[in-house]
Amino acid sequence: MASGIEIGTLIDRDPKIRGDRPKITGTGLTVSRIAGWYKLGMSPEEIVLEYPHLTLAQVHAALAYYHVNRDEIEADIAAEGAAALHWEERLGPKPAHR
Repeated sequence: MASGIEIGTLIDRDPKIRGDRPKITGTGLTVSRIAGWYKLGMSPEEIVLEYPHLTLAQVHAALAYYHVNRDEIEADIAAEGAAALHWEERLGPKPAHR
């Protein structure tokens, strides 16, 4: 009988990658990034189609982590948004495409 994958192994943290935020094991994709796409209306299947190196199990594990740790992940999402706004203001407007 083949052994299954322990769900707890699908999400990890590494102080050297993404500031120790929870991420999908073996990738740099954070749980907050997956949750953000989900909140924008992408289904788990659409996320996998957009990022084919992910499995559906990995995406569902990230979403399960998000739902169990919603306050932590929402804080990450807010911090990312604030950092993006800071850099947009600091660097000025984007040049127009021609």
